[in-house]
Amino acid sequence: MGLAREGANVAICARDQDTLLEAAREIEAQGVRVAAVPLDLRHAESADRLVREACDAFEKIDILVNNAGATKRGEFLALTDEDWTDGFALKFFGAVRVTRCAWPHIRDQSGSVLNIVGVGGRTPGPQFAIGGSVNAALLSFTKAMADVGIRDGVQVNAINPGSVRTSRFARMVQQVAEREDIDTAAAEVQIVRHARTTRIGEPEDIANLALFILSPAGRFLQGALIDMDGGQTKTI
Repeated sequence: MGLAREGANVAICARDQDTLLEAAREIEAQGVRVAAVPLDLRHAESADRLVREACDAFEKIDILVNNAGATKRGEFLALTDEDWTDGFALKFFGAVRVTRCAWPHIRDQSGSVLNIVGVGGRTPGPQFAIGGSVNAALLSFTKAMADVGIRDGVQVNAINPGSVRTSRFARMVQQVAEREDIDTAAAEVQIVRHARTTRIGEPEDIANLALFILSPAGRFLQGALIDMDGGQTKTI
């Protein structure tokens, strides 16, 4: 949405067509064009289709933002091979494949790749074995591609969001509220206190940082793994 407000035409994809079309309508309201592509990035052929449709719609690709994927939480012994495979299929392999397909186009424009990853890649927890592993792999991929980007003239960076007010976060708040027999406002306070953070992030917080990174003012950033988490990450 932030890129659209700055005048960028946008190609987006999602598995849920209703969600996809709703997002497209919101973006179009900013006065730009949208290519909404219903597909599942867990499937190997989807990346090529997404890039092809973006090029057909807009003739070029300047920026790629990889922001797909959620992984299953749970106790390690309860997580199956299928859970692990599914966790890597969308967020990691989806990003790898789309980056590979889009790279020649982005290279032609001296453009940018931005990976939205997550603080669990640096500070995993016992309920986040899959997500922490996937995120760590994507952070490593970011560093590797940043080095390729120096050669090819492509900017590559990553943002690690902490807890951000999304529908997924709302479900977690509801679970805490039910478990502790408190209301959702109190549950959110408890989450902030437990994580020792300043507050819950808003989607606009991440969008504003992304806009800076992708703007001319942020072009010196290369291979940066930026934590935007209200202080959730305590390690150096």
